[in-house]
Amino acid sequence: MENRNYYNTIERPGEATFRDRGSKFIGYAFPLPNAESLKEALNNIKKEHPKASHYCFAYRIGLDGNKFRVNDDGEPSGSAGKPILGQIDSKELTNVCVVVVRYFGGTLLGVPGLINAYKTTASLVLQTIPFVQKAVEIQYRLQFDYTTMNEVMMIIRHYNCTVVSQDIQLFCLFTIGVPVNREEEVLYRLKDLRTVETVKC
Repeated sequence: MENRNYYNTIERPGEATFRDRGSKFIGYAFPLPNAESLKEALNNIKKEHPKASHYCFAYRIGLDGNKFRVNDDGEPSGSAGKPILGQIDSKELTNVCVVVVRYFGGTLLGVPGLINAYKTTASLVLQTIPFVQKAVEIQYRLQFDYTTMNEVMMIIRHYNCTVVSQDIQLFCLFTIGVPVNREEEVLYRLKDLRTVETVKC
């Protein structure tokens, strides 16, 4: 990806169906913030389709290009997961997972047929969802006195920071995501408040 300040992803799930010689392929795409969230999503899909023959998937997470996984789930090696990942990558998306559920229709499609079916299903499902551009964020932990809450919230809103977690008491503990291209300004403004401690996560 050219611009390291932003990345492309999806914010909501999508679904699409493709048929080939009796076999039915149902594609699901959804946002995937981390690998741990996959298990639950996959279990839900398996519950919805208990009689399906295969549940193949691919995902890519993060911006370094190293966090991805492909799974052929019993299909010939390289015929399912890789073509699915290829579609995620061709759209330059990250923090995205695509699962393709297959109901076998009685006719063998052969490896080229399978590659085409999984690739097409992944492509179709990604066409059903609008892509969004999000700022690359760096996470910081903030600790501050409750009396400073309004000023802190004004800075967070002004610079489009994301509140990841918050513990509001007499002494507040926040984890926020700061857009990488506004990092200097945000830290400068927070330091200005004097009562705010910032630690990079």
